[in-house]
Amino acid sequence: MARHRNVRNRSYSDDYDYDDVYGHSVEEDNCLSPSDTSQWMYDRSRNHQAISSFLENHNDIQEETEEEPLTEPSRPELDRRQSSDLRCLSLTEADEAKLLSCLDELRNILGDTVSENMLIQTVLSHKFDFNKALDALLSNDKNKPKQTEKIKEQSRAPPLVRIEPAKTVINVDKTPKVIATNNEPTTVGVIKGFKVEQDGSSGSRPQTPRDQSPTTEKSNQAPSKVKEKNDPNKQYSNERGSDKDHLYIVVIGHVDAGKSTLMGRLLCELGEVSQRTLHKYEQESKKIGKQSFMYAWVLDETGEERVRGITMDVGRAQFETKTKKVIILDAPGHADFIPNMITGAGQADVALLVVDATRGEFESGFELGGQTREHALLVRSLGISQLAVAVNKLDTTNWSEDRFNEIVTKLKIFLKQAGFKDSDITYVPCSGLTGENLVKPPNELELCKWYKGPCLLDVIDRCNVPVRPVSKPLRMSINDIFKSTGTGFCVAGRIENGILNKGDKVLVCPIKELAEVKGISINDLASNVAFAGDQVSVTLSGVDMQNVSVGNVLSDPVQQVPVSSRFEARLVVFNVKVPITKGYPILIHHQSLVESANIVKLKALLNKSTGEILKKKPRCLGNNSVAVVDIEVCRPICIERYKDVKELGRVMLRVAGVTIAAGLITDIYDT
Repeated sequence: MARHRNVRNRSYSDDYDYDDVYGHSVEEDNCLSPSDTSQWMYDRSRNHQAISSFLENHNDIQEETEEEPLTEPSRPELDRRQSSDLRCLSLTEADEAKLLSCLDELRNILGDTVSENMLIQTVLSHKFDFNKALDALLSNDKNKPKQTEKIKEQSRAPPLVRIEPAKTVINVDKTPKVIATNNEPTTVGVIKGFKVEQDGSSGSRPQTPRDQSPTTEKSNQAPSKVKEKNDPNKQYSNERGSDKDHLYIVVIGHVDAGKSTLMGRLLCELGEVSQRTLHKYEQESKKIGKQSFMYAWVLDETGEERVRGITMDVGRAQFETKTKKVIILDAPGHADFIPNMITGAGQADVALLVVDATRGEFESGFELGGQTREHALLVRSLGISQLAVAVNKLDTTNWSEDRFNEIVTKLKIFLKQAGFKDSDITYVPCSGLTGENLVKPPNELELCKWYKGPCLLDVIDRCNVPVRPVSKPLRMSINDIFKSTGTGFCVAGRIENGILNKGDKVLVCPIKELAEVKGISINDLASNVAFAGDQVSVTLSGVDMQNVSVGNVLSDPVQQVPVSSRFEARLVVFNVKVPITKGYPILIHHQSLVESANIVKLKALLNKSTGEILKKKPRCLGNNSVAVVDIEVCRPICIERYKDVKELGRVMLRVAGVTIAAGLITDIYDT
C-alpha cells in the first residue's frame, strides 16, 4: 500500500513512523523538504526550462559537509552544462556557431579564470564581438573589490528566506536576465539564489563552502598572464618554414595531345613509379594493342579510361624538384569533360599547356574548334597567370626548329589576347614517349643544334608560388565527398583562405550546419593543420553526410561566407553564336559547383581596355564584349566578391557544352 499513498495531499506537519517520507534523504536523518506543498505541484504557467536550467547550472546551491572533497567539474560535465545553456537561449544555428567560436577563443586566452555563465552573458551582450567581450571581461576583474563589499553587505541578510523558481527572460540581442527571489523558509541559513544583472556582473550572495574552492579563489583574481592568440603567419612559417613550397600544376590541352603520357614518363624518369609497376602496365597495354599508353596508365587508373584511351577525371600525382613539392592535376582534354577540367584548374597555382607538334594535329586542336583555345581561356579566367607550354611529340618532325617556331608564333598571339604576359610564358620542346628534354638536358643532336633552354623539370621548378592568404577567414571549397574508414565522413577540396586545425569547429555552407574537424590528410598523409593553398581531405563529424554536397564551402563560424542567389558580375564574352540577352539561360560553374542560372539584367557595356561605360542597359551582348550584368541562380550558393576572395569570386558561363563567358563577382545581393 505504500506506493498508493496520496503524496500530493499529505500534510507535512504530521510525523510519520515509517522511514520513506517524501523529501527524506536515504543517507540523512533530517528532512529538508519545504512545508508548502503547493510549489511542488505541476503548473504549466511556470517556465519549466528555466527551472531545469537553473538547477542544472547551479549544482553548488546545496551545502556540502567539510569531509567531502571539493573538486572541479570534469570537461564532459562543463560541455553538458554549456549545451543546456545554449538550448535555453533558443539561438539560431548561425548565432550558436558564433557563440561557440567566441567561447573557444575566450577560453584559449582566459582559461578557467572566468565562469561559463559569465562568458556566455558577456558574448551575448556584445553581440558576438570577440574583442569587446574580452575587454569587458578583463575590465571586470578590476571591479572585483567593489563586488566583495556587496557580498559582505548581503551576508548580513536574515537567515530564513524564501526561494522562488528562477524566471528567465531571453532575448537574442540582449544578455539573458535570470532573477531568483526567496519564497520558502528553510532551516539552512544560506541564500540559495542570486541575481544576474544584464551587464553580465553577478549580484551579491553569501559565500558557501564551494565558494572557498581553489577554482573560485582563482577566478576572483585577475589573470596574471594572458595567452596570446596564434598568429596565422607565424604558425605558417613554423610549420612550413623548413619545408619545400607546395606547387599545384594543372596539365591542360587538346585531347590526344599526350598530356597523361608526358606526365607519366616524367614520373618514371624521376623514380616515382617502380619498375615492377611499369612492367605490369607494359604487359597489360600490349594485350589490348595500346603499348604506347603504358606511361599514360600511371595517371589514368580507371578501367574505362584505359579502354577508351582518354582521361575522364582529374588524375593526381606528386614529385619533388630542387625547391618545390609539385602536385600534378592531370585534367581531361575531351570536350565532354570540360566541367572536370574546370574543377582541376580551380585547384591549381600554375598551368602546363601541352600541344601536339605533329603536322595537322596542332591545327585541329588550335584552329578547328579544339580544346587548346578553350582550355587556355578557362585557366586564365580562373586566375592562373603563369603558363608553361610543352611542345610535345616534336620527335615526329625530326626536332624541326621551323615547326617549333611556327607553333610558338601562333600561340603567342592568342595567349596575349587571352591575357597572359609574354614574361609569364615559357615554351619547351619535348617528347613524352621518348623522354627527351623532360628531366635532363636534351641529347638529340637535331634538338641540341638550336635549343639551349631549360628542360621541362627546370621550367616547373622556376614557377613562382603564389602568396598564401593564411590570415584571412577560413574558406574551403568541397569537390568530393566519400565515406571514411572510421566514424564520420570525408570531404576533399582546396583551402582557399585561412588555416584549418584538427578539432576546429567549421560551418558547412550554404546549409549552415556546424561540424567538427576530426582529421586532416594532405596528399594522403595525416596532418594536424592545413593552410591556404593545400588540397586536403577532411574528416567531419556532427553533420549528416546526406546534407553535404559537392560545391559546398567550409567556412569560419564567425566570419561566414556570403550565401546568395543573386549577384552582379563583370563578364568577358567569348565567341557566341547567339547574342546574350535579358533572361538568357546559362549554367554557372563556380569551383566544383554547377548550377542553372539566368542573366536577369544587362546593366552596362564596357570598354574592353579602359573599363569605361560605353552604353547603359544594352539590349544584347555580342562576341568579345565586356559588360556588367546581374545573374540569378536557381538556389542560394556560397560566393565571395572578387576583391575579397579571388578564388571564390570567379564564375564560368557555359551553354550547350560551350564556354561563352567568364566573370568576376563585383557585388552580392541579399536574398
